[in-house]
Amino acid sequence: MSKDPEKGGLRVEPVTATQQRPRIRQILRRTAVIFVLLLSFRIAQLEVYHPYWRHATPSHGFRGWGAPLKQPPTSGNWQQKPQPRMSMEERETLFLSVPDPSSAQRASKEYTAHAHPAGSARDKQDALRMLEFFQEEFEISPSSEEAVFPAGSKESRWATLGLTSPLFGLRVPTTWVDEYYPIMDTGREQRLEILDKRGSPVWTAELVEDGDPLDADAHRHRDSVPTWHGASGDGDARGQLVYANYGTQSDYAELVAAGVDLTGKIVLTRYGNVLRGLKVKGAEDLGAVGLLMYDDPRDDGYITVENGFEPYPFGPARNPTAVQRGSVAYINLYPGDPSTPGLPAYPDSNRTEGSNGPRIPSLPISWANAQRLLSEIDGNMKDARALNGRASEATVHLVNHVDARVMPIWNTMAAIPGHVRDEVVIIGCHRDAWVLGATDPISGTASLHEIVRGFGALLRAGWKPLRTIVFASWDAEEYGLIGSTEYGEDFAEWLQKHAVAYLNLDSSAGGSRWGAAASPSLSHLILDATRAVPHPMVLGKTLFDAQYDNGPLSTVGAYADPGYVTAYEAADTRRRVSQGLLPPLGSGSDFTVFLEHLGIASSAEGFVGTPEDAVYHYHSIYDTQRWQEMYADPGFHRATAVAKHLGLVLLRLTDSIIVPLNTTQYTLELHDYLDEVEAIALSAQLDTALDFSALREAIHNLNQASIWLDVEKEIAEKEFTKLLSQLPKSPRQYGRRQRLTRHLVNFIKRVLGVPPRRWCRRGLRVPAAWEEYLDAQFMALDDTEGAPHLPHVPPILGFIKAAKRVTKANKKLAAFERGFVSEQGIKGQEWYKHKVVAPGRWLGYGATTFPGLSQALAIDKDVVLAREEAEQLRVLIIKLTEDLTS
Repeated sequence: MSKDPEKGGLRVEPVTATQQRPRIRQILRRTAVIFVLLLSFRIAQLEVYHPYWRHATPSHGFRGWGAPLKQPPTSGNWQQKPQPRMSMEERETLFLSVPDPSSAQRASKEYTAHAHPAGSARDKQDALRMLEFFQEEFEISPSSEEAVFPAGSKESRWATLGLTSPLFGLRVPTTWVDEYYPIMDTGREQRLEILDKRGSPVWTAELVEDGDPLDADAHRHRDSVPTWHGASGDGDARGQLVYANYGTQSDYAELVAAGVDLTGKIVLTRYGNVLRGLKVKGAEDLGAVGLLMYDDPRDDGYITVENGFEPYPFGPARNPTAVQRGSVAYINLYPGDPSTPGLPAYPDSNRTEGSNGPRIPSLPISWANAQRLLSEIDGNMKDARALNGRASEATVHLVNHVDARVMPIWNTMAAIPGHVRDEVVIIGCHRDAWVLGATDPISGTASLHEIVRGFGALLRAGWKPLRTIVFASWDAEEYGLIGSTEYGEDFAEWLQKHAVAYLNLDSSAGGSRWGAAASPSLSHLILDATRAVPHPMVLGKTLFDAQYDNGPLSTVGAYADPGYVTAYEAADTRRRVSQGLLPPLGSGSDFTVFLEHLGIASSAEGFVGTPEDAVYHYHSIYDTQRWQEMYADPGFHRATAVAKHLGLVLLRLTDSIIVPLNTTQYTLELHDYLDEVEAIALSAQLDTALDFSALREAIHNLNQASIWLDVEKEIAEKEFTKLLSQLPKSPRQYGRRQRLTRHLVNFIKRVLGVPPRRWCRRGLRVPAAWEEYLDAQFMALDDTEGAPHLPHVPPILGFIKAAKRVTKANKKLAAFERGFVSEQGIKGQEWYKHKVVAPGRWLGYGATTFPGLSQALAIDKDVVLAREEAEQLRVLIIKLTEDLTS
């Protein structure tokens, strides 16, 4: 521009092409600089938040940018030829061909070769070995840095949250270790003595198990782990000994009714019927200063020395020196790290004193030691039941000193991203053991080992799951479900948003009879899968038939304690005649946080002992590979059968278009639960009658809504599969240059935070979760040159609508269990949010249905509280009904 003297103003001069070129070049250079800066910034962000961006390796062809090919391409083709899509039947056949008893046995030998309690050096080595195993099976290149991330760090957070990230989420298998920091204890000094009147010891218990050399592993590790209770009170107690049977609430109530004063006494109880910690809590509440627990041969049924069976390691009966270690944490109040209830245990967490553990000391002791103590109460010991409430004349001295401190634990995790990344199925088994843990938990770890091998074979065959799968090897379960609980509390919001189901393993092979417990919505799926797995021991039968198996030992003419026989037969009868397909879950294993705190449908399964099976030395040094191979699982066929079955359940949960959860079965069982509550109300003989008709009507309406959802999901799936079959059969065709350009453009969009082009037409957009699945159906690549083309419009329009309908149904199914979660929780057990099932306040392990309502009647005898609980349940069920029909 210049001044125009005639007009007295400015004159605009035209810009020539020669003058314009430098300005264009300058703009382009600035744009390029800005682009490079943005690109560098986004890549820098990814390397902070996405620790696997450089290290994750696709094993089945090109899966996305940022992950190098395991083998550089030798030709101009940037992608391997896609494998033909396998049918569900072909996938299941391939998976079932992989789990192998010899492989499971080798895995068991590897992890039972040493003691590995939570927080120990060997525990960490096992965590890293599991990490290496995941890498081997899923063909993940090891990171240049150890993939162990402190809980709460950006790396740890992204490892889980990144699985469902819409823009930068992983598209290849990955594995990592989360390191949490709970407070746990180790045994420092344990002593047990009988004192004379002058206070001098006249007998000192041998607290170390004998470790007979016939079982080499037990002999080698006889003193590797002290005989103490995890989470126990530290103290030095003296007092008379009082016998209290099992130490249940009713046992203590009988003592009080009989006028027995436990103040200043040391209580002796046998294991069984109730959570360890509740035995201690009941004694502490009544003024006792200490407690001892032992395994009584009366609870071994027919397999006893008195019936002519030799003690282990010479025979199947109980070794009299065996000691059951275990945690006495009050997991009925809350599981996990005692110092961070409801919150994850980070390195820098604000901690409380904790209220889920005893203050008085306790010790586990052997039957041999218990016999000596019982003789102080009754020298003849003719009838142990007559000992209830009787006290010894001599004083017993109990010493339990522990070292409680913040200790690291390690959850080893792996994930296979699915096409629908924001729907997640989780499977887990804990890894830590009190000593060697051949049954608990290594039989479960061996089963998980075979499941992982099976899914690795599927990946190598070109398969990719429809939904994302997370595998977990939990730590510190034995201390109080710590590893899984900390993870659940850490990622609570993510899990409630994305988790479809959780499948739990623990002791998968500890006897002859298969059994399972689960959320009612999973019952049909679990039992249907048992019919597809051969019986591990009997030709011509299936795993379904193993529900009725008995052990191999002959017990004809043998004697068993009448109380044991009555209790076993009653439990067996309830199991056979129950209208529910599978019993509900209580607590005591890693499903607890998923089901009862977060509201995620869960299951647990495994083989357990019967009266004709060898005695299992629970949490003893004798839980060894030798005992496992001789008695629990000869040939490791049972652990392999569990692997095949649970792998099928996992495969059907991940690859079914409609999530296979049966909400109608759940609503039918709610009626059964209410029947039980009404029976409790009648037996409680309350002054005021209770009317549950409104709650009954709400359950009926929920049942009708669920039936409507059954029809809807069936129609949605049929429509989806029909339209899927009508999509163009010819794949999208790209030449090498077009394929490279497409991947490069999509990579740049992801780096810059720009969503790639989505499948849409006329305002209809495919749900984001299904875009990759749609790509997989007809965006396969081949070597022929050609221009990309969109499929014909009408099938795509219908497919988009059908995909949205399927997504909506699946979200309702996955959220069904969460409909029973209340932020108020259960009175006295507020950590437990599930209003339909929870561990009983005075059971700990056993499931209590409608827990707030039933406990208000059975324990509190409080009619007002019962009405409040019934109303809360009614409101939750009405809201869930509305959600199903919306």
